[in-house]
Amino acid sequence: MKLIRVAAAAVNQTPLDWLGNLDNILAAIRMAREQQASVLCLPELCISGYGCEDAFHAIGVHETALEFLGRILQETSGMAVSVGLPVMYAGGVFNAAALIVNGRIAGLVPKQHLAGDGIHYEPRWFKAWPEQVHGEVKILGQKVPIGDVCFDVGGVRFGFEICEDAWVGTRPGAKLAERGVDVILNPSASHFAFDKHAVRRRFVLEGSRAFNVTYVYANLIGNEAGRAIYDGDVMIASSGNMLATGKRLFYEPVTVTSATIDVDATRMSRARNSSFEPDVDGDETDVIAVEFQWPSSRPVKDPGSEAGWENVEHVRFEDFTRAVSLGLFDYLRKSHSSGFVVSLSGGVDSAAVAVLVWTMYRLASQELGEEGFLSRSGIGCGDSQNAGGNVPIMQRLLTTAYQATRNSSEVTRKAAADVAGAIGCRHLELDVDHLVQGYQQMISQAIGREFDWERDDIPLQNIQARTRAPGVWMLANLGNALLLSTSNRSEAAVGYATMDGDTAGGLSPIAGIDKAFLRRWLEWMERTGPLGLGPIPALAGVNVQAPTAELRPGSAGQTDEADLMPYELLDRVERLAIRDKSMPREIFETLKVEYPDHTDQQLAIWVIRFFRLWSRNQWKRERYAPSFHLDDRNLDPKTWCRFPILSGGFEFELEELKRIAQ
Repeated sequence: MKLIRVAAAAVNQTPLDWLGNLDNILAAIRMAREQQASVLCLPELCISGYGCEDAFHAIGVHETALEFLGRILQETSGMAVSVGLPVMYAGGVFNAAALIVNGRIAGLVPKQHLAGDGIHYEPRWFKAWPEQVHGEVKILGQKVPIGDVCFDVGGVRFGFEICEDAWVGTRPGAKLAERGVDVILNPSASHFAFDKHAVRRRFVLEGSRAFNVTYVYANLIGNEAGRAIYDGDVMIASSGNMLATGKRLFYEPVTVTSATIDVDATRMSRARNSSFEPDVDGDETDVIAVEFQWPSSRPVKDPGSEAGWENVEHVRFEDFTRAVSLGLFDYLRKSHSSGFVVSLSGGVDSAAVAVLVWTMYRLASQELGEEGFLSRSGIGCGDSQNAGGNVPIMQRLLTTAYQATRNSSEVTRKAAADVAGAIGCRHLELDVDHLVQGYQQMISQAIGREFDWERDDIPLQNIQARTRAPGVWMLANLGNALLLSTSNRSEAAVGYATMDGDTAGGLSPIAGIDKAFLRRWLEWMERTGPLGLGPIPALAGVNVQAPTAELRPGSAGQTDEADLMPYELLDRVERLAIRDKSMPREIFETLKVEYPDHTDQQLAIWVIRFFRLWSRNQWKRERYAPSFHLDDRNLDPKTWCRFPILSGGFEFELEELKRIAQ
């Protein structure tokens, strides 16, 4: 029995925050020591930050990364620690993991498979390292092996799969197993998406089983660079058994999860496997031998794995709540903002955004304590009216404003006030109707005619939304706060939003989630709520309404779905058209089967409406504030879904669909 204790860390890094990133790395090393671990795996590119983007092509970034690598060396006495950094070699930039053993760099292993789909653009910055190639590079005055190598550290063999390496069919783990590797380290930067935890868990368990190894998986935590949220998923598995997992979606800057493994047990498990074919050619030039004295170890009772709420509820509502809350928390502190401002209309979208700020505060303060929340978030520093004193934290954190025009109703005014009261934020009621009328009168005089709704519907709707923007921007500026946009993904798909109106803001927290989901989630928040927080019954006033922009006179009976189509159907069309790249006719045929209660003519009208609005409104999506990625598809043109601003608009295909429907 050869027992060693291994650990994996989740750290909340920030691109190019060298000192902050170093502090987290050193804290993880200290925590691993406290847990008596001799091996620590840190996440991918943890020294520089994963999201440096084109800064990876700055020579100064590489020089600074090496300088900070040197600072880490002296803290690793008696340990084997892997850290991630960008490395220049043979004229290319590589995403590499450095294995440090007892204060010296044992070698560098670059990533073999680069993530280039979805939000990932790694091939823009990095080169993929070819299989079975290795060389030498001079780092910090030391010649260091680099390439497709493994390490014999005091008689225990280590290899690497770096993030995407484990997601491909030809993952390096199979070759590492042939070379007798005992432990595979996987330093990752794998962003949150619905149901992704289950996928990671499968490949970690399967990797440990199929390769008969111990598999140590580390990941980032938090909103690292603005759009992606990392859930801190950390796992340690051995021969198909999960030994330990860390908590997910937490607010501490560093956590370390450790487990005691039996190296001899995995070796014998592999030896018993009749399908295992060891590499016996005797060529071990790709094995880097490092002297190391493993401390004596004995079996240790590890804390229970799979800790936290997810043992109780594996539901998307919990995931959504906790992921966006964590994203808001990190965006707040990393943007050096002192709070948030939301234009609270009394409808689903703005209520959802306001409630998510509340869940962020409640979840973070539960974990960090109120003093910890205040010190880490830095709220209340920029507004003399809100800062310090006896002002409740939620009133310092969030200001909401209901902005009425003559088309606003008492129903939405009361709904907004009830939500604001339930979450305890600072709430203002502003009457902007005279401003709207002033704009209308000014333009009416200039063009020499009066406006009327039959002729001027869109201008009259839009001027109300745009007139609401300056006031909330002013409130945000007064308090050094971040204005949150309230547009959702369904509206982004068809451009059902007023540019410089309801799209105004520095962050769009719900632009990555569809309206149908938001409506169900808000009903859940009304009746159930997240584990440990409970419901917000005051949301009943929002949920009872049919979604409406309230931009036409009340007598018009305006609703969003009458303007567009049923939201559930809109979201289905969007996924078929954008995710699956189906053409209008194919979508029409699919909808005929899935929605038999609607006539062919009505389905055709909705499909045509979607494609026309989608094509004409790409320019709006290009201008949306940054949003969070919450699933493995998105409409964000900057990081996911590219579409031309000017196009033929599918006119040929839509004319064909008209003929078929008739």
